[in-house]
Amino acid sequence: MSRLIEADPERVWKALTNPAEVVAWDERMLAPVDASSDYPFSGGVRWRYQLGRVQVVMHDRPLEVVPGARLKRKIRLGSLRYDQTLSLTPVAERPGQTNLAIKIVTPNWIPLVGDAVDRFSARELATRHVDDTLRQIQAFFSSDQSS
Repeated sequence: MSRLIEADPERVWKALTNPAEVVAWDERMLAPVDASSDYPFSGGVRWRYQLGRVQVVMHDRPLEVVPGARLKRKIRLGSLRYDQTLSLTPVAERPGQTNLAIKIVTPNWIPLVGDAVDRFSARELATRHVDDTLRQIQAFFSSDQSS
Protein backbone atom coordinates (compact mmCIF):
# COMPACT_ATOMS: atom_id res chain seq x y z
CA MET A 1 0.00 0.00 0.00
CA SER A 2 1.22 3.51 -0.68
CA ARG A 3 0.20 7.16 -0.45
CA LEU A 4 1.44 10.44 -1.87
CA ILE A 5 2.87 12.66 0.89
CA GLU A 6 3.15 16.44 0.52
CA ALA A 7 6.82 16.66 1.54
CA ASP A 8 10.24 15.70 0.22
CA PRO A 9 11.70 12.29 1.17
CA GLU A 10 14.15 13.73 3.72
CA ARG A 11 11.33 15.44 5.61
CA VAL A 12 9.15 12.31 5.52
CA TRP A 13 12.13 10.25 6.72
CA LYS A 14 12.51 12.56 9.73
CA ALA A 15 8.81 12.17 10.59
CA LEU A 16 9.15 8.38 10.39
CA THR A 17 12.35 8.06 12.42
CA ASN A 18 12.35 10.87 15.00
CA PRO A 19 10.44 9.54 18.05
CA ALA A 20 9.22 13.03 18.99
CA GLU A 21 7.70 13.41 15.53
CA VAL A 22 6.23 9.91 15.45
CA VAL A 23 4.11 10.64 18.53
CA ALA A 24 2.94 13.87 16.85
CA TRP A 25 1.39 12.14 13.83
CA ASP A 26 0.63 8.56 14.95
CA GLU A 27 -2.20 8.60 17.48
CA ARG A 28 -1.45 4.99 18.46
CA MET A 29 2.14 5.75 19.54
CA LEU A 30 1.84 7.13 23.06
CA ALA A 31 5.53 7.56 23.92
CA PRO A 32 8.87 5.91 23.44
CA VAL A 33 9.86 3.70 26.39
CA ASP A 34 13.49 3.78 25.35
CA ALA A 35 14.82 5.45 22.23
CA SER A 36 18.40 6.25 21.38
CA SER A 37 19.21 9.67 20.00
CA ASP A 38 20.37 8.12 16.74
CA TYR A 39 17.48 5.73 16.05
CA PRO A 40 17.25 3.85 13.66
CA PHE A 41 21.03 3.50 13.27
CA SER A 42 21.85 2.31 16.78
CA GLY A 43 19.15 -0.30 17.19
CA GLY A 44 15.53 -0.49 18.17
CA VAL A 45 13.05 1.35 20.26
CA ARG A 46 10.20 0.21 22.47
CA TRP A 47 6.97 2.21 22.37
CA ARG A 48 3.93 2.50 24.59
CA TYR A 49 1.29 1.71 21.97
CA GLN A 50 -2.50 1.98 22.01
CA LEU A 51 -3.97 -1.20 20.51
CA GLY A 52 -7.72 -0.64 20.55
CA ARG A 53 -8.58 0.01 24.19
CA VAL A 54 -5.45 -1.70 25.53
CA GLN A 55 -1.95 -0.27 25.98
CA VAL A 56 0.85 -2.63 24.96
CA VAL A 57 4.57 -2.34 24.34
CA MET A 58 5.58 -2.35 20.68
CA HIS A 59 9.14 -3.46 19.90
CA ASP A 60 10.65 -1.88 16.77
CA ARG A 61 14.00 -3.32 15.62
CA PRO A 62 15.58 -1.95 12.41
CA LEU A 63 16.96 -4.57 10.02
CA GLU A 64 18.00 -2.35 7.08
CA VAL A 65 18.45 1.42 7.03
CA VAL A 66 18.94 3.51 3.88
CA PRO A 67 18.48 7.14 5.05
CA GLY A 68 15.77 8.99 3.18
CA ALA A 69 14.85 5.95 1.10
CA ARG A 70 14.19 2.69 2.96
CA LEU A 71 13.65 1.35 6.46
CA LYS A 72 13.05 -2.34 7.03
CA ARG A 73 12.23 -3.33 10.58
CA LYS A 74 10.93 -6.17 12.67
CA ILE A 75 7.86 -5.23 14.69
CA ARG A 76 6.52 -7.10 17.70
CA LEU A 77 3.17 -5.83 18.94
CA GLY A 78 1.71 -8.11 21.57
CA SER A 79 1.35 -11.51 19.89
CA LEU A 80 1.60 -9.97 16.41
CA ARG A 81 5.04 -10.15 14.79
CA TYR A 82 5.83 -8.93 11.30
CA ASP A 83 8.48 -7.39 9.07
CA GLN A 84 7.67 -3.90 7.83
CA THR A 85 9.42 -2.12 4.97
CA LEU A 86 8.94 1.62 4.47
CA SER A 87 10.04 2.87 1.04
CA LEU A 88 10.26 6.56 0.16
CA THR A 89 10.45 7.61 -3.49
CA PRO A 90 10.54 11.21 -4.70
CA VAL A 91 7.89 11.96 -7.30
CA ALA A 92 9.79 13.32 -10.33
CA GLU A 93 6.83 15.08 -11.89
CA ARG A 94 5.80 16.62 -8.54
CA PRO A 95 8.80 18.18 -6.77
CA GLY A 96 8.43 18.28 -2.99
CA GLN A 97 6.24 15.16 -2.89
CA THR A 98 7.06 11.62 -1.86
CA ASN A 99 5.46 8.29 -2.54
CA LEU A 100 5.51 6.40 0.77
CA ALA A 101 4.95 2.66 0.43
CA ILE A 102 4.61 0.24 3.31
CA LYS A 103 4.97 -3.49 2.89
CA ILE A 104 4.24 -5.92 5.71
CA VAL A 105 5.13 -9.60 5.79
CA THR A 106 3.26 -11.54 8.48
CA PRO A 107 3.35 -15.19 9.44
CA ASN A 108 0.37 -17.35 8.48
CA TRP A 109 -0.87 -17.47 12.07
CA ILE A 110 -0.54 -15.60 15.34
CA PRO A 111 -0.37 -17.60 18.58
CA LEU A 112 -2.75 -16.58 21.35
CA VAL A 113 -3.37 -18.04 24.80
CA GLY A 114 -5.18 -21.28 24.06
CA ASP A 115 -5.76 -20.52 20.36
CA ALA A 116 -4.36 -18.91 17.21
CA VAL A 117 -5.46 -16.21 14.77
CA ASP A 118 -5.49 -17.55 11.20
CA ARG A 119 -3.64 -16.01 8.26
CA PHE A 120 -6.71 -14.14 7.01
CA SER A 121 -7.22 -12.41 10.35
CA ALA A 122 -3.48 -11.68 10.54
CA ARG A 123 -3.62 -10.16 7.05
CA GLU A 124 -6.65 -8.06 8.00
CA LEU A 125 -4.90 -6.75 11.14
CA ALA A 126 -1.74 -5.91 9.16
CA THR A 127 -3.70 -4.24 6.35
CA ARG A 128 -5.62 -2.10 8.83
CA HIS A 129 -2.36 -1.13 10.55
CA VAL A 130 -0.73 -0.05 7.26
CA ASP A 131 -3.79 1.88 6.12
CA ASP A 132 -4.03 3.71 9.48
CA THR A 133 -0.32 4.57 9.37
CA LEU A 134 -0.47 5.94 5.82
CA ARG A 135 -3.66 7.89 6.50
CA GLN A 136 -2.20 9.50 9.63
CA ILE A 137 1.12 10.55 8.14
CA GLN A 138 -0.60 11.89 5.03
CA ALA A 139 -2.92 13.96 7.24
CA PHE A 140 0.06 15.21 9.27
CA PHE A 141 1.75 16.58 6.17
CA SER A 142 -1.51 18.02 4.82
CA SER A 143 -1.86 20.15 7.95
CA ASP A 144 0.34 22.92 9.34
CA GLN A 145 1.65 20.57 12.11
CA SER A 146 4.58 19.32 10.03
CA SER A 147 6.27 22.70 9.59
